[in-house]
Amino acid sequence: MSPQETKAEQTPTVSTESVLDMESSPPRDATEEELQELPRIVDRIPLAAWAAALVGATERFSYYAVLAVWQNYMQHERGFRAVPGALGLGQSTATSISNSFFVFSFLTPMLFAIVSDMWLGRYKTLILALCLLICGNTVMFATSLPVALESGAGVPGLALSMVLIALGIGGIKSTMSPFIGDQYPQQKPRVVRQKNGDLAIVDGPRTIQFIYNAFYWFTNIASLSAIPATFLEREFDFWSAYLMAAASLLVSLGVLLGLKSRLVKVVPHEGVLPKAIKALSMAARNGFRLDHAKAAYQLQKTGHGVPWDDSFIDELKTGLVACRVIFSFAFFYLCITQVYNNLISQAGQMNLHGIPNDMIQAMAAVGCVVFGPIIQALYNALAQRRIHFGPMARITTAFMIAGGGMAYAAGLQKLIYSSGPCLDAPLACAASENGRVPNDVNVWLQTPIYVAMAIAEIFGLVTASEYSYEKAPSGMRGVVQAVVQLSACLGALMGMAMSPGARDPYLVVVYASLAGVMVVCSGAFWCVFRKYNGGARVGCQGVGE
Repeated sequence: MSPQETKAEQTPTVSTESVLDMESSPPRDATEEELQELPRIVDRIPLAAWAAALVGATERFSYYAVLAVWQNYMQHERGFRAVPGALGLGQSTATSISNSFFVFSFLTPMLFAIVSDMWLGRYKTLILALCLLICGNTVMFATSLPVALESGAGVPGLALSMVLIALGIGGIKSTMSPFIGDQYPQQKPRVVRQKNGDLAIVDGPRTIQFIYNAFYWFTNIASLSAIPATFLEREFDFWSAYLMAAASLLVSLGVLLGLKSRLVKVVPHEGVLPKAIKALSMAARNGFRLDHAKAAYQLQKTGHGVPWDDSFIDELKTGLVACRVIFSFAFFYLCITQVYNNLISQAGQMNLHGIPNDMIQAMAAVGCVVFGPIIQALYNALAQRRIHFGPMARITTAFMIAGGGMAYAAGLQKLIYSSGPCLDAPLACAASENGRVPNDVNVWLQTPIYVAMAIAEIFGLVTASEYSYEKAPSGMRGVVQAVVQLSACLGALMGMAMSPGARDPYLVVVYASLAGVMVVCSGAFWCVFRKYNGGARVGCQGVGE
């Protein structure tokens, strides 16, 4: 990152590679031969990057504390069943509302990305987003109090809080990932001597990958807030979980304000997005070829110059490739959203053995925390041996594993429908004693689903964040990151379309269909995008947003 792009001084750094011996052997630029032969290692990580990751993790703590209890809050009646409830809207309606919230929250990042990249900058946009989230969680807390529910404030409060929270999430999603990447000033590959005497290359892309891996790992630790939230819901009522969520956001805001002078703040690029739109429009009018928007072609054809150079068009082409890759995640996100609605309902149909039905979803975060470092060690080993495992291969692997998770969910649902007392009408027959006796299947049988989805996220979602940051033009990183959320929006829209069928006794078909779609997506994605697999460096992901 060049000095004119930032408003902050260089922050202190914390060594992530204790094996470096930079004092006795200062870094130097790598030669072409060294670039081909030497292993690549991670650079020192600026303290500002760790602080930004902490802010993002704290925000995720709040998000998952709210999300974990929303399905029960909406679906079940208050004080009627063994499963906690408040509004009594039913599973299909609750799932539809949940998917509507996801759709809105996935659309808002594009608005905030434009505001961030062209006007406020990422730091101020994050401040605004956190304020919106604090307001939304405060409304959720106030309207979930027993006195508010009895007075009919539950549904209006839910609607208002969902709007505010979705807006806040839009600001976070469009800016947090590029903001974290901004904290590391990338340099040319440098040769350093490790303390064991061997030479290695300090590699910027691998360092960015490590930072995003660490951030993803932090956020998954933070997402374990679902565990205390569900116990608070069961023991004290929903308002206590929402109060915890609101309080954690104050910590995020405090860290961001307290470290203001030490954070790197990229100056908004007022002209980049309009230039990109104009270039794309010009390309569309000239055979849909971006090369036709270059200065030489336009000068020859029209006699007029253009307000950009050829390197800008080349960056834009690379960014568009990243957008195409990211849009392929739509069905993957559809599978991910099952964790927050239908799989929670599935758990409610099983023997809970003393745990809340919406707590078991925390196993996804536990899986990320456990398997993240293992996969990071795998990538490090591959990098040391110069074995290439590029981004397209990682994403294809993620799609296949997600499909396997959905296939297991279909099999588990079939087992539930084959068990008493209610067979394919869990909690709805007379033998369930008004919804108090579930079908006789142990809820911990769900664990492999969440482990599979966790590993799929490590391979897929972290790759999407890194790839979108690396390939986007520097002044459009917020916009390209927002495209990630648009693909998630498509997944949520498909979830809304299938929500009428997301009810007993059709759930086996729902999960089996998702499994089949992911198998097809895996093959199609690899066939289309494998030519881009060599564009990233070896060992580009790991560590469990």
